Amino acid sequence: MSRTLRRRSTIAASLALVASLGLAACGSSDSGSSAVPPSASGGGEDALQDVYDNAPVADAAALLSDSTMAAIRERGVLRVAAALDAPLLSQQDPSNPDDIQGFDIDLAKMLAIYIIGEPNIEVVPPASETREALLTNGTVDVVFNTYTITEERAEQISFAGPYFVSGLAVAVPSDNEDITGIDDLGGRTVIVGANTPAVTAVPEQQPTAEVVSFATDPQCVQALTQGRGDAYVQDYTLLAADAQSNPGIKVVGQPFTEEAYGIGLPPNDPDFKDFVNDWLEQIYADGSWAQVFDATLGTVGDGSTPEPPTIGSVPGS
Repeated sequence: MSRTLRRRSTIAASLALVASLGLAACGSSDSGSSAVPPSASGGGEDALQDVYDNAPVADAAALLSDSTMAAIRERGVLRVAAALDAPLLSQQDPSNPDDIQGFDIDLAKMLAIYIIGEPNIEVVPPASETREALLTNGTVDVVFNTYTITEERAEQISFAGPYFVSGLAVAVPSDNEDITGIDDLGGRTVIVGANTPAVTAVPEQQPTAEVVSFATDPQCVQALTQGRGDAYVQDYTLLAADAQSNPGIKVVGQPFTEEAYGIGLPPNDPDFKDFVNDWLEQIYADGSWAQVFDATLGTVGDGSTPEPPTIGSVPGS
């Protein structure tokens, strides 16, 4: 497949609305969608405008005749299953429904640029149990939805990527400079959510840590801010959302367990999978993947940017 790219000279900060369909609450499989361009109204989007302006666009030779990508280009819009209520990943602005921002949705816009030449996406909010159906019945072209790659799911659909590795991570009070990750939790009091993987993972990593559990994520965050623990261990993306809404905490270090997220694709379409993986390799290499991370999930961390994961590195990818 050709890797020849042309660079977009400019993308307007605001594009015309592609379609206007009713928005459904996240959790509805196909009752609503929204076609949206990127908005330059938010800080994250302002930081990413240069990324959009210089995003790679696939050479015409890569858009194989009668292929999925050729059909998307002809349609002029990429149909994406993505959340509307996931902070820093894919969150809709209630005051401006056309404005959806976050790591997942910004990558989806960049994939649309790669195929179409413009960041035209139509968002369909999925439920966890409907994602495979949305792909197999042709409702959406791709799924960007913190979609963990598993061999069981890969029997029903295909995955490109992984494009991000999440997992258990560490949050601390924002003024704490002593704890930089799991390695610093020995002998400390560590807050975990009841019935979460952290209950067993923390003692495995740090046997001398004192683990205290609370029933819900808000209770864990409250306990951390009240000083009832030195750190809180939970999934990285959930901690990032917590830190965005609570300036009293921050995420430190990178995840110390692995949960690889993939881009869900229709089954039995190897050309489209190769095409999307080729795009991922491009944005890994040119640094734009890292820029999207820094402008979204990275805004609430300790300033460290992770290395992008290796394509095809987990079973099912």
